[in-house]
Amino acid sequence: MSSRNATRQPTITQPHTEAALMRLGNRLLDELFRASPPGPVPKGKLRGTVLAFPGTRAVKPISIFARAFLWQGKVVDAEQASLKNLISPFRLRLIKATLSTAESWVDGDPIVLIDYSRTSRVAHMVRDEIRLVGPGLYLGVVWLWHRRVGWFTLRQRGSK
Repeated sequence: MSSRNATRQPTITQPHTEAALMRLGNRLLDELFRASPPGPVPKGKLRGTVLAFPGTRAVKPISIFARAFLWQGKVVDAEQASLKNLISPFRLRLIKATLSTAESWVDGDPIVLIDYSRTSRVAHMVRDEIRLVGPGLYLGVVWLWHRRVGWFTLRQRGSK
């Protein structure tokens, strides 16, 4: 674990909304992720936002489509240190993962890890890493077969 956690200084102003994160490109999202603390393991129902092609005009329509038809977020069971994804317009609780703290594959510093390797046949090759970038707002990195492939956000209920 790196000692940088205690002394991290973000080089960009930390946005506190999904819309602000959508406007950032990959480089700035990476910079923000690296500069942010892991935060506490989130609890309860978390609203998810897909950030495909961040910083482009495509990000918002893809996000709207994804939320409407594919993925709405996650529901965390804090006592079991696990979660399920909210899938489809019916918000079916599917694709289980475990939650823990770990070292990031991005920079070796602490993250909240969402690990599907032992809990899902469908998503066993997926690893999500999240860090707190604003009050109740987490920025996530998606890894697929050890390759970084995307971004998402999770927002805790009651946070703005």
